[in-house]
Amino acid sequence: MIGILVFFLACEGKKTKEGALYTGPVEIVNNVELKYSEQGKMKVIMRTPKSRRFQNETQVFPDTVNISFFDTLGTVVTRLRSDSGRYDKNADVYIVKGNVRVVKSETNEILTTSELNWSPRTRKVFTEKPLAVINKRTAEITNAIGMDAEQDFTRIKFRKATGIYKFTGP
Repeated sequence: MIGILVFFLACEGKKTKEGALYTGPVEIVNNVELKYSEQGKMKVIMRTPKSRRFQNETQVFPDTVNISFFDTLGTVVTRLRSDSGRYDKNADVYIVKGNVRVVKSETNEILTTSELNWSPRTRKVFTEKPLAVINKRTAEITNAIGMDAEQDFTRIKFRKATGIYKFTGP
């Protein structure tokens, strides 16, 4: 009788446990190449070794992100490199982080910052973070906290900017 009582008590203590809700990626893709075009013309190509997509449609790019921006003739005018990135579906914004470096080939300018955002909807690049722009041709340096730019970096508006500039004139 004691044996049966112990058996029932032991069984009662083992209740079924619900599994934890899975929050990991629903899709993992290697060697990603994302192309963005407007009216049949290439505007942006993003390359990264790995992409992870989650249930809420957010994508994470845990490795190096390389982005090329094109002009209307299809020529690469600006290149961007960062340590990682992600796509926020709710905000419709791509965010690159870590040692972000933007090189404008036409003007030989290099922009460095810790984070940049790109909105495909508005075709704008922006950040609230500190940044520096060095013009290799003129040795001019612009430091700022925050900026807004066209997606190909043709026009940049700095917020809270300071710099070292060369002036020539009479």
